[in-house]
Amino acid sequence: MSLQGVVRKDILDVRRAKLIWGVGILYTLFTVLYFYGTGSGGNSGELANQLIGMAQIAILIVPLVALVAAYLSVAGERESGSLKFLLSYPNNRLDVVLGKLVARSAIVGASVLFAFVVGLGLGFYYFDSVDLGTYVGFVGLTLVFTLVYVSIAVGISAATASRSRAMGAAIGSWFVLNVFWNAFPIQPRTIVQFVADKLGVEVSESVLALVSSLSPTAAYLVSLDYVFTRNPMTGKGIEGMSRPDVWYLDPWFMLVILAFWAVVPLALGYWRFQRADLG
Repeated sequence: MSLQGVVRKDILDVRRAKLIWGVGILYTLFTVLYFYGTGSGGNSGELANQLIGMAQIAILIVPLVALVAAYLSVAGERESGSLKFLLSYPNNRLDVVLGKLVARSAIVGASVLFAFVVGLGLGFYYFDSVDLGTYVGFVGLTLVFTLVYVSIAVGISAATASRSRAMGAAIGSWFVLNVFWNAFPIQPRTIVQFVADKLGVEVSESVLALVSSLSPTAAYLVSLDYVFTRNPMTGKGIEGMSRPDVWYLDPWFMLVILAFWAVVPLALGYWRFQRADLG
């Protein structure tokens, strides 16, 4: 068995997991309800104008889909003992981690893509104008966002030794990166501002905006300026915040931030897994 064998086996295993498919179907249901509600309610016009609402749904549901699908990818087999069987073949631990990443990314990416294909069909039915370029760009960036959270989940799973720890870490990561970082009154931006005020240090608005953009969720929303033009009068993009015009707040740098979240947690998880005693 090789990396390809790990991918094939994991995809077959995941296909039997009703919870994973159930969460994927849930996202499709949200997509259908959203397009039906906006399209049948007399708001027909350009489909692109409705995608902003879809982005707001994506930042809540997509991380859940990805985390649920991948948080037990390694830890579950490690606790059950089947990981030893998998490693008894000519596989190393890197094959296992990368194989799980590829398999879970394929499964979750396919479920998200299916939801958007259904949404596109409803878009053609309900809306007067469908800009395929904008829609494809939006879907592409959402898939990148999805794969980032799959990578985070696989990294968590590789770093933990039990199902309960993997679940706790997955829930914690969702809360910190989605709720605390972006929605709480007290968040990294306000903490940095508070500490700077106490120290008598002036922090520029651009630095505070960068702090807000360092979560994968915020980086995803800002990166959507590639497909949704920022309002030139207010400086606001899809995320609803005005941002200074500096290079580290441009959409391309948001892709760098997303790449960081896709690579670093996975690498740390593998580093921990490589040194773990599997008993």
